[in-house]
Amino acid sequence: MAKRKYGDGSVFQRKDGRWEGRLVVGYKENGYAKTKSVTAKTKTECEERLKKLREEVGRRSERIKPDMLFGDWIDFWYQNFSKPKLRPTTQACYEGRIYTHIIPGIGQIPLCKLTQNELQQFYARLKKCGRKKHVEKFGEGLSDRMVRSCHTTCRTALEKAVTEGLIRINPAVGCKLPPKKAKEMQVLTPAEIIRFLTQAKEEGYYEIFLLELTTGMRRGEIIGLKWRDLDLATGELHIARQVIRVKGETVVSQPKTKSSIRTVILAPDMVEILAELKAEVKGEWMFPSPVNEGQPRNPCALYHRFQTILERAKCKKVRFHDLRHTFATMAIENGMDIKTLSAMIGHVSAETTLNIYSHITDTMQLQAAVKIDREIGGTDAQMPEPTPLKASEQPTPKAPAEPKFEPYKGKIRKPGTGCVTMINDHLYEGRFTPTNADGKRISRNIYAQTREECEAKLAVLIVEMKAEIKAEKERRKQAGSA
Repeated sequence: MAKRKYGDGSVFQRKDGRWEGRLVVGYKENGYAKTKSVTAKTKTECEERLKKLREEVGRRSERIKPDMLFGDWIDFWYQNFSKPKLRPTTQACYEGRIYTHIIPGIGQIPLCKLTQNELQQFYARLKKCGRKKHVEKFGEGLSDRMVRSCHTTCRTALEKAVTEGLIRINPAVGCKLPPKKAKEMQVLTPAEIIRFLTQAKEEGYYEIFLLELTTGMRRGEIIGLKWRDLDLATGELHIARQVIRVKGETVVSQPKTKSSIRTVILAPDMVEILAELKAEVKGEWMFPSPVNEGQPRNPCALYHRFQTILERAKCKKVRFHDLRHTFATMAIENGMDIKTLSAMIGHVSAETTLNIYSHITDTMQLQAAVKIDREIGGTDAQMPEPTPLKASEQPTPKAPAEPKFEPYKGKIRKPGTGCVTMINDHLYEGRFTPTNADGKRISRNIYAQTREECEAKLAVLIVEMKAEIKAEKERRKQAGSA
């Protein structure tokens, strides 16, 4: 099928069988495109009506030329040169910058007349009052990173215009930009990890966060795991997909890079925990959505639950990606070489891993030098301590032992733990209602005088009923194969 030219609009068949032609005629203040449509019973008739609409609207950019509007050029560049090479999440970022900020800000300036001074003023406006959403929460100005991203997009589009012979020089070259600041990396301390996993277990998220802390997978990768990716006999876990959120929809896609498609070997204890989880979870997804049956978990929902668990576990607020940093930091400090770590967490090269975790490897080099000095030189050189990410977050040598952490218990019990009801002041009822081997739900009750005693009896009842159901399933399986 021949590719339609830029500015010709789009023609497609609707679900009701009719054909619709759509043409972009401009952009709103918020960056969204303004369109006009025509409909017809046949494709030929629709294209004729769309042609008449183009003549009525009279778009200036029906052909590429130096005096076309910069907004038309950057749209053409993105749709034809940039978009086909980008992943869905990156496309959403580009479209947010182009159609929300760049086109409304400087899109009406002719391409051949756009100057460095106009670009510089545009970046200053973005930094001062460029935000169009969540102004009450984040302020009127955009972040330094967003301003730099808008500049990068403009510069790349203008560089292509130079290549195409539309302009002589790139006006974006030489613009002064806000300083580049990397996001501060934070890791959980051993004490925080214990509290975090304890609270996660209470809320039914123990397996997913334990797996994250022992493999360092990206959020989308761990949500995208299926049971067929795990070999329970060898402990091999194959990472072959990710689940991402694009324009409000959950999408399954390829991992971030080719090196992200990898296989990691899990520890025997982790394999055993996942084997127990597999017996309880239905469907192909390892961590399915608790709301939409047969679908993967929503990445945003997992992030919000992660933040809730951090707060209830009295841990500092970190990003989900910082769990990946926590794993990598522990791995390096416990002797894992950079090449192995790079392959395990899916970096493109070991150089990337070294650049990110240089603060840890520098300390390890100092420690190695001191060990050599002690052995060969016979000195009493003091071993340097690992460089903390934040000195205030490190416990002092004489800090008292932390009290035993009691996890927060929500009002809603997690699945598989039964329920406890207070009958009167001196009687509590515990009930467990699992699905038996026949696929039918059965209930058993226990009674006690206190809630603590009832919880203990209920825990024993749950273990007994699960064992009975498992044994019945095994008996039926053996009977069927006989």
